[in-house]
Amino acid sequence: MNLPSQNYANQINLILKKIFKEENTKILKSAKLISKSYKKGGQLFIFGTGHSNLLAEESFHRAGGYAAACPIRSEEINYSKGTDKASELERSENVAKRALQKYKLSSKDILMIVSNSGVNHAPVEAALLAKKKNIKTIALTSYKFSKQAPLSKLNKRLYDICDIYIDNKIPPGDAVVDINNMMVGPASTITGSFILNSILVEVANLLKFEKIFPFYISVNMPGAKENNDKLVKKYKKFNPHL
Repeated sequence: MNLPSQNYANQINLILKKIFKEENTKILKSAKLISKSYKKGGQLFIFGTGHSNLLAEESFHRAGGYAAACPIRSEEINYSKGTDKASELERSENVAKRALQKYKLSSKDILMIVSNSGVNHAPVEAALLAKKKNIKTIALTSYKFSKQAPLSKLNKRLYDICDIYIDNKIPPGDAVVDINNMMVGPASTITGSFILNSILVEVANLLKFEKIFPFYISVNMPGAKENNDKLVKKYKKFNPHL
């Protein structure tokens, strides 16, 4: 008997293999962009609304994670105001502008924007605002979903705006398992985390000879305090969440 969970695992594995095969050139290109930014003193800022905001948190101050990563946080781009309000806000003007204004992004920084549909007003607005400041952008999005999702008033898709877009290979609607003629089993958080961390592993390889290696160690591992305290001290003045 083929269990639904086995089907889900199979679907996820197929998508991850497809990402590695078809998007790896863009993953390497993104890593080069981020490593160049690091050498100029820049940070990697990550913006996403709703569940895409989980990827911003995934990047932040974690074991094996990139020390120069900073999540864009705002109550308007998560679920703290409730689901109905969150859906309304990610489709509203100036939400991204207000969120980004809390941070001092400059042309030496990189803005990664995560949006499965790639069309909602807030993530598209974030990309356009970054362009105006000459900030390089990387989009994590679903090409197929973006092609059919209704556009916002901005009439743009992330993959049309960003310097690099990485296709997460997710089908329209996100879910990948058919139960009772309804699709369940969302996949974009898993694939997004895989793409994000694949990029950061390549960044680590590019920065392996840096005097201060900008990656955290789990606090439960030897040498963690010395390593991590050094990194927090370096980025505390730039990252308001440290």
